Amino acid sequence: MYLLMNKFLFFLIIIFCLNSAVVANPNIQARTGILVDYHSDEILYELDPDSQIYPASMTKIMTAIIAFDLIKNNKLSLDDKFSISENAWRLSQAGYSSMFIMINDQVSVENLLKGIIIASGNDACVALAEGIAGSESNFADMMNEKAGEIGMTSTNFTNSSGINDPDNVSTVRDIAIMSKYLIKNYPIYYELFAEKTFTWDRTGGDPIKQGNRNPLLYKNVGVDGVKTGYLAVEKYSLASSMKKKDRRLIAVASGFNTKNLRSSESLKLLNWGFRNTNTFEISKKDQTFFDLDTWLGKKNKIKVTTKEDYHVTINKKDITNLTISLNYNGPISAPVSKGEKIANIDVKMKDKILKTLPLYAAEDLKKVNFFKSLLTSLNYLIWGDV
Repeated sequence: MYLLMNKFLFFLIIIFCLNSAVVANPNIQARTGILVDYHSDEILYELDPDSQIYPASMTKIMTAIIAFDLIKNNKLSLDDKFSISENAWRLSQAGYSSMFIMINDQVSVENLLKGIIIASGNDACVALAEGIAGSESNFADMMNEKAGEIGMTSTNFTNSSGINDPDNVSTVRDIAIMSKYLIKNYPIYYELFAEKTFTWDRTGGDPIKQGNRNPLLYKNVGVDGVKTGYLAVEKYSLASSMKKKDRRLIAVASGFNTKNLRSSESLKLLNWGFRNTNTFEISKKDQTFFDLDTWLGKKNKIKVTTKEDYHVTINKKDITNLTISLNYNGPISAPVSKGEKIANIDVKMKDKILKTLPLYAAEDLKKVNFFKSLLTSLNYLIWGDV
């Protein structure tokens, strides 16, 4: 067993964690909620996270994902324009949140996305759905297919906007999964969720400037998304994400009784997570390397790496109990082929193994020739491992 304490981890232990006080759970005033670390997927807080909710306008996250996916795969362009149907226009006249598009307007995908993400326009959702799939029903099928693909096991979408439909349902756990998928897979387009205003130069009237409905964007605390929601039957909801340096948390909660509680309680939850936990990068695929001793190889060391990224999130009070060790039967005998599994990383909390990560050779290791091998072996027999 070869023990290797990560120097960066040790530095963080000293600077941040030795005297940290951890408080009890934040007792969020909502019906259901969840707080997840973006990198480790560790659930830091949960309040009935699998209770069914009506996601309301948080549905629009998936509407945007479908468009982003098509753009990423060169099947749609931000410059493409869709003709606005009467069906879409009627939503702008029905008292719902709207972009205020007009019948037969030719509106770009980029403007429709801004109308959806920033202004929360239900009319823009229908226009985009019809433009992409021919009908909102067909588009909902695309949404559900994507939801299943990314692991949203308790969600059913029936429309693109989330407005009144008893069959349009989800959970805060699924909304968190969807939010992470959005942030991870479309980082450039995700920046739209942080924009505070959108001005639509509408047909037949003065331009309309609307602000983003996410209240946490205006507090300058590191929140850069994602989406609010409201239905009379569900009350207020919010999926939010906060980034501080290289760390990101995602909070989703629903059933807030007021707008103010939606804002204050979501912020309390995010701040609680940052204040009381830390996340550490243990390994990054093809970027984090460990050196292992070798035997009868043309090099004395061989580099190994993992085939996955791995982060661990723990309470600050527990940091001194965290250990990271390299576990292998060494030294490693040559020859070794690149990609061959030859060791493990064990991540432990006290005596409990949190994760075992296999390590693979990042390079070939050739064996020395016969005479060098013989000399090395004789030297070991005479002098030992010196």
